[in-house]
Amino acid sequence: MTNGFCFFFFFLNPTGCSIIVGSFILGFLIVAACSESGGMLPLKEKDQPIARALLDAGCCARCILRFCCVSLHSAYRQPHEDLMCELQSFVNAREIDTSKDSAGKEHRDIPPCKKIRLDSQQSSEKDGKDASSVTKNSDTTDSSICVVCLGMLQHFCDKAFAKKVFSEPACISLYEIDSLVLSVSLPAQLSVREVRNTRDKGMCLGKDDIIQVKEAYKWILHRLVSQELGVPALAKASLLISHQPGCLLFEVSVGFVHPESDGDCHFLTLFPGLSILPLLYCFNRKFPCPPKCPATRCTVQEIRCLHMPIFVAGRYNKFSRALPQTPWVIDGERRMESSVEELITAPLLSAFGADGFNFSSSGREDVDVRTLGNGRPFAVELLNPHKAQRTAEEVRRLQETINKSSDKIRVRDLQIVTREAVAHMKEGEEEKTKSYSALIWTHRAIQQSDIEFLNEIKELNVAQKTPLRVLHRRPLAIRQRVIHTMSAHYRDVHHFCLQLRTQAGTYIKEFVHGDFGRTRPNLCELMKTDTDILELDVESVDVDWPPAVAELESQEVLCSPSQDEHRD
Repeated sequence: MTNGFCFFFFFLNPTGCSIIVGSFILGFLIVAACSESGGMLPLKEKDQPIARALLDAGCCARCILRFCCVSLHSAYRQPHEDLMCELQSFVNAREIDTSKDSAGKEHRDIPPCKKIRLDSQQSSEKDGKDASSVTKNSDTTDSSICVVCLGMLQHFCDKAFAKKVFSEPACISLYEIDSLVLSVSLPAQLSVREVRNTRDKGMCLGKDDIIQVKEAYKWILHRLVSQELGVPALAKASLLISHQPGCLLFEVSVGFVHPESDGDCHFLTLFPGLSILPLLYCFNRKFPCPPKCPATRCTVQEIRCLHMPIFVAGRYNKFSRALPQTPWVIDGERRMESSVEELITAPLLSAFGADGFNFSSSGREDVDVRTLGNGRPFAVELLNPHKAQRTAEEVRRLQETINKSSDKIRVRDLQIVTREAVAHMKEGEEEKTKSYSALIWTHRAIQQSDIEFLNEIKELNVAQKTPLRVLHRRPLAIRQRVIHTMSAHYRDVHHFCLQLRTQAGTYIKEFVHGDFGRTRPNLCELMKTDTDILELDVESVDVDWPPAVAELESQEVLCSPSQDEHRD
């Protein structure tokens, strides 16, 4: 009987004299139609032979939905036992209807007699027994392990497993989380088994037609994991849109293995670098179709939970001529007690509770070179931070902490940025310009007039072989660089100050002393005397990133995306 209900409403007309009573009867015809065609499964009549063949091959209910190209998320989220029952009803109902239609066509013109009616009753009873037998056999199949997903979509998609995901990794409660993303690693043999099964059943479906195991799995587990943590689960496609500075994005990584069927994909190692899908079709006939029913299900190799990296950027000044940018270690022995990198990252690691970091900057200076002016842009990638939500005021205080920790450096414009923003620091790096100030020594005594010609040199092209001092860590190459301008200021008979504006990546020391002729032209050739550099300062790095930060007093959180916008 069709379910329905009556909905009454009253409308008072403007004169207030009469009341119009209306009623609308809304029937749930879809529910009735679905109950006649195998429950709530979004399957069509054309899917019946595919479903029957896959059931016989030993596929689970969710894999059958995948092969029937069902993309309705809610269908996969039903309990597997309920899915199998509905699927059996769908298949058996079609078979019984087909049998009845065939019998009715043969005896349409023959008047039924008492004996035939008895036979019909016995036949109906027999059909009922056969149907229950089919259901019983299918129940046995349901309890077995799927030949395609190897039990992954059967036994690892319930609330109990979602709770297990967060019971094994330690100290999850210590993380600050406002959204999560699920990543899944599957055994390679799942792809091999999928191709075997579909080719054997005559289903020439492309990769885009079949719902992938990983995709179906995420449809199910996303919601369960999200409910367990109480935060929205994001799809991979939405990460670039939603991941803003300081967002507390948490990654749950689940890896599966199936040692029993590892041999299914050993042939793939014979063709490294080739696409897997064509190889699967080529070697399809070498393996049994459908694939053998496994004796064991997939097992979870690892469950890993970590926070997505947080990126902190700013600019630093270096005032010491005995401070390397990064830890200076030669032959396993440390030469300096500290570095710019360590002075900046130590407070950041503590404040964000990160497990590690990656430090990068727009170029680098030698240990004996100061960085003045507006500083050198840098970025720190904080790995697996436990505390990621920081206000602008907290970041400002963190900058003060760094600056008070040492008089050798100073940080400015400290801020939380996105991964994509960090790329701006490296974009067109060699096309940028940098300004330097150098104290030059000359072997020959000089006068003011001897250095005035340097002020007239513009856009000087220089060819620099990889300097000898860095040849152990950089490949041998000839780099073309441009010195845009020079300005010389006389000091005494053997010294003058030289200011240069050059293309980024120019080796200034080598331009001054020539590096045994590896840089040409050089200052020695221009002045026709030996020259050397005594002091060098970086005056400016012309990279307009990160943006300048004013003194902020706002306590607003840097990133607090709406959870409802990305809820699965």
